[in-house]
Amino acid sequence: MLTTRFVDGAPNWIDVGSPDIDGAASFYGTLFGWRFESAGPDAGGYGFFQLDGRTVAGGMQTGPGQGPPAWTVYFQSEDAQATAKAAEGAHGRVLFPPTDVMGQGHMAVLADQAGVRFGIWQPGRTKGVDVAGEPGSLCWVELYTPDIAAAAAFYRRVLGLETSGVPFAGGTYTCVNPDGAGEEAMFGGMVPLADAPDEAEPGPYWLPYFEVVDTDAVVEQAQRLGGTVRMPAATLEGVGRMAKLADPYGVRFAVIRSEPAQG
Repeated sequence: MLTTRFVDGAPNWIDVGSPDIDGAASFYGTLFGWRFESAGPDAGGYGFFQLDGRTVAGGMQTGPGQGPPAWTVYFQSEDAQATAKAAEGAHGRVLFPPTDVMGQGHMAVLADQAGVRFGIWQPGRTKGVDVAGEPGSLCWVELYTPDIAAAAAFYRRVLGLETSGVPFAGGTYTCVNPDGAGEEAMFGGMVPLADAPDEAEPGPYWLPYFEVVDTDAVVEQAQRLGGTVRMPAATLEGVGRMAKLADPYGVRFAVIRSEPAQG
C-alpha cells in the first residue's frame, strides 16, 4: 500500500476535477471527513482536501473543454520535462506541459499509449500529499487498460515501474512497484479492461482506492449522498473488503478496508 515515503515513480498526489467543486466537497467531506480549503486567489479556484489538518488530495471546478469529471493520479518524477519527453517517445501524449506551480513543484498531465490520463509531480516545497494508506486517504491505484503488456512497457520506460504477477482464484493480478523497490513498495495494479464488466463507461483509466474503516457503511452513505455503486462491496481473501463507486458527478473511485499485513 501507499505511504508518504515517496520515491520516483510512485503516486505522490491526486486531485479531482468536478463541474461542482462545492458539491464534491460536500460529498467527500461527509464520506471521508475531508474539509476543502482554497489555495488562494492566485490558484485559479484550486484547493486542498484536508483530513485533520493534513492534505489528502486536491480539487478544482472544471468546465467545458477540460475533459470529463475525474480523479487524476500523479506520479513522482525527479524531472518533469524529461518524463514528458519520455512519454512522447513511448507513443504517449503531453496534455498539459510541465509547469512550475508557484514554487511548490512542477506538474504535467500526460496520456499513456492507450490514451489514459495521468499526472506528473516533480516535488518542490510540496513533496506530495500529507497522508496515504490511512483511513480517509489514498491507498492504492489501479489501471484498467486494453493491453497489459503494452501498458507495462510504457510505464517501465516513462516512470521506471516494475510489474509482477500475483496469482489469485481465477487468474493472475499484475502488481506495480517503483524500480528496484521490491514487492514491499507495491502501490497498484493493472487490470485488463475486458475483465471489468461493471464498467458503465468505455475507455481505460486509472482508478484510485481510498482506505476506509467500514466499506459497507461507506457504500450506504455514498448512495444516500447521491453517488452510485459500480461494484457492490465484496471481500477478496488476503486483500480486504472493497467496492467501486462514483460520486454524484460520475467521478469513479473505489474504497477498501484492507486486511492487516501478515507477519
